[in-house]
Formats: sequence, C-alpha cells, structure tokens
Amino acid sequence: MKPVEVSVLASDPITHAGAVSLLEAHPDVRVTDLVPDVLLVMEDHVTEAVLGEIRAAKASHVVLVVEHFRESDLMAALECGVVAILPRRETGGAELVTAVLAAGDGTANLPPRLQGALLAQVQRMRKDVLEPNGLTLSGLAARECDVLRLVAEGFGTEEIAAKLCYSERTVKNVLYGLMTRCGLNNRAHAVAYALRAGAI
Repeated sequence: MKPVEVSVLASDPITHAGAVSLLEAHPDVRVTDLVPDVLLVMEDHVTEAVLGEIRAAKASHVVLVVEHFRESDLMAALECGVVAILPRRETGGAELVTAVLAAGDGTANLPPRLQGALLAQVQRMRKDVLEPNGLTLSGLAARECDVLRLVAEGFGTEEIAAKLCYSERTVKNVLYGLMTRCGLNNRAHAVAYALRAGAI
C-alpha cells in the first residue's frame, strides 16, 4: 500500500514540529512539502487567511484540527476540501493519524453537531436555490429527471411526451441538452449517469 502523503500547516512552530514528528513515526504516512494527498491543518480558529492557505495547498483532502469552529464556516471549509474536523483539545496522536489515513481514503469525519448543520444547509440550498430554478441536488433539472425516469422505465419519446404533456420535440430537446452538457453518448448512458448521481 502506498503511504499517504501529508503536509502540515500550523502557524505555531511547536505544533507544526510535533505533528510532523508524530506523522513521520507512522509507516503508512509520508510527510511532504509537495502537493499532498492530505493537508493537516492545526489552528485555533478558521479565518479567511487559513482558508486561503488551504486553497493554495491544492490538497485532495484536508483534515482540520481546530480549537473553535463556527457552523457558518462549514460550507467554505468543505469547498476547500475539508473532509474531517477534529476538536483540538480532544485529539490525541492516535486520533490524528487515524483521521489522516481515513482522509487519504476519502472518508469524511465531521462531529455530529456539524453533520446536522451541513444537512440543514443542504436542505436550505435545495429549497431556496435549486427548486425555484427547477434544479435538483444532482445538478439535473427536474424535467430532465422526469424524462430520464420514464426512459429508464422503457418508454419511447412519444409515450414520454404524452405522460408529461410535452411535445415530442421538447422531450428530444431535453435529452439532447442533457447529453450535450454532460458528455453522454446515448439514452442508456444518460440513464446510467442519472442513476449514479442519485437523480432517479
């Protein structure tokens, strides 16, 4: 198994040195200054400057160990690649290494309080932004989902048009627009894409 390549970001040099020493002692972890698989960030607070440094590191996954974390910073942190948020006071060496190795596999680790906040924010986004614009969380429009659901059930263009009260031309345009936008080859490919996205 290839070791997880990790970089450490900490404004406190003692914290930085301690984290590097701890990680270097583990055989499945390799500390690097290049673009890492996982960026370990150890700070007291998440600030815009910290988020900027995280973005600049271009790591696939970020483990954030912080003293104080506001729910209002959650979406910005997730957009930067944060997959784990650990409380600094309660995180020992074993928990730190476990979180880094899990992040290397793409496993998320958020405290229950933040999981609830994330779900609430996603629901608000769905209700206030996506649905009023005819979109779904999958990125597909509601009418695209309706058409693909019927394609998946084996209906032809004429039958889909009749069931949805669309013209046949509208059904064809919906499918063509989706396939062009998403780089899909045919209807079967579009259905498979929608299934993988959880849209149907």
